[in-house]
Amino acid sequence: MDILLISVVAIVALALVFDFTNGFHDAANSVATVVATRALPAKWAPAFSAFFNFLAYFVVGTAVANTVAKTVKGDFVGVAVIFAAVFAAVAWNYATWRFGMPSSSSHAIIGGLVGAGLAAGGFSAIDWSSVSKAGIGIILSPAVAFGIAFVAMYLVLGIQRLTKLHDNHPVFKGLQLVSAGAVSFGHGANDAQKTMGVIAALLLGAGYSEIGEDGKTIVVPEWVALSAYSAIALGTLWGGWKIIETMGLRLTTLHANSGLAANIGATTAIFGATAVGMPISTTHAAASSIVGAGVSSGKGANWKVVGEMVIAWVITIPAAATVAFIMFHLTQLPTILAFVAVGAVLIGFGAWAVYAMMHTIHASDVEAEILPEEVLAEPVSGHPHIEGHGPVD
Repeated sequence: MDILLISVVAIVALALVFDFTNGFHDAANSVATVVATRALPAKWAPAFSAFFNFLAYFVVGTAVANTVAKTVKGDFVGVAVIFAAVFAAVAWNYATWRFGMPSSSSHAIIGGLVGAGLAAGGFSAIDWSSVSKAGIGIILSPAVAFGIAFVAMYLVLGIQRLTKLHDNHPVFKGLQLVSAGAVSFGHGANDAQKTMGVIAALLLGAGYSEIGEDGKTIVVPEWVALSAYSAIALGTLWGGWKIIETMGLRLTTLHANSGLAANIGATTAIFGATAVGMPISTTHAAASSIVGAGVSSGKGANWKVVGEMVIAWVITIPAAATVAFIMFHLTQLPTILAFVAVGAVLIGFGAWAVYAMMHTIHASDVEAEILPEEVLAEPVSGHPHIEGHGPVD
């Protein structure tokens, strides 16, 4: 086995770790609403979401994967570029998860690719048309999701006036589960493809794959797709409860009716983007939908937490790009120094990540924070999460 093949295998494994972090980082996209409203017990919610994550494997194509794969032009794609990009994305996911901050795994990997590509070949190494799709998504997906959730909430309230159903009626909880399944499906469909795109670019750059017959599409092997969907489902199954806590309990006060409206907004934005091959942030869409539904329902929003979240969204791409840029240059040091420097970073970061995963909150901790339905019915001023100061470490 030559050194190139060993390197490719190792980076494929790292890419699947990124996919795993994407799963637990973004599990909150669909799980947060059903947990917060008690539509589903917290301990069951990740398995529910993971099932629909993986289900997308049997239905969705590779349009998003190709957009991501083309972020760095083929002439500049190499083992070092992909390694630096994926490491940056993994590091960003762990850091934001540790502080319970919903940010974009999608934009982290794109930022990583941009930073590594710039380090390898300057501005000419980047396919800016692919990056622009992500840039449009940063603005468009939250706006669309917020707007649709805002309108959906009014429609739900109109139905309630006609039917006299209360905010946490079982009908709304049942519809919440259906819509949450759709969000989970959309998360798997859009986000697993980012990892597929990275691995496909790596295989192409290393000479283990090729361009499709149309001369444009990068071929994604079946084992890559299956591995990516499996990894993201396993990550979702693990949970990532820090971000579920933030999205479900700290952005606004959710009831089953507003949780349904939020899921409608997120699903619409995610499915629309996946259909046109746009690698949007499912986290941006889901979080914006929750805020939109909260505002429209009259429960308001914790604008301090929303502000912190938006700051994280804005700095994701430049932060990941910076880490990837530095990591690429570490790989270019003389051989012994490169092994020492990169090895030290990997060991140090890996030890911290394992420690963080072993000392985090779990389903029982979040479930204990969910207030009884009679308390949730109180005005916004009586809700400690709305008056709080954002996620606690």
